[in-house]
Amino acid sequence: MKVLVDTSVWSLALRRRAPAHPAVDELRRLVAHGRAAIVGPIRQELLSGIRDRAVFERLRDHLRAFPDEAITAVDFERAAECFNLCRTKGIRGSNTDFLLCAVAERYRFPILSTDDDFVKFGRVLPLRLHAPQA
Repeated sequence: MKVLVDTSVWSLALRRRAPAHPAVDELRRLVAHGRAAIVGPIRQELLSGIRDRAVFERLRDHLRAFPDEAITAVDFERAAECFNLCRTKGIRGSNTDFLLCAVAERYRFPILSTDDDFVKFGRVLPLRLHAPQA
């Protein structure tokens, strides 16, 4: 089964000197087994803000090895529902985070993230988090 990998994990792993972190090690395992999933908004977040064109192109080309999981209108609608459900419980998040929740729910993918917001979302949404292997 694939695992939807959040921007927070990709960002750690793609640093020049990737820190020793269980989520980075887990991403490496997922990649080695062809189980790392990405969506367009994560790709966009990873590529945004890179000033050096050569660095941008190198990262863009590297990420092209990971095809985007399709996002449909139903996912955007569900993301809005997730936003609204969490907001009624006092839990806030970004539109991208709720879109990830919706996509993960439809595909039945767990999410690998270092962002504690997903733990909060999981209290309200049918969300599964992927824990790094020990």
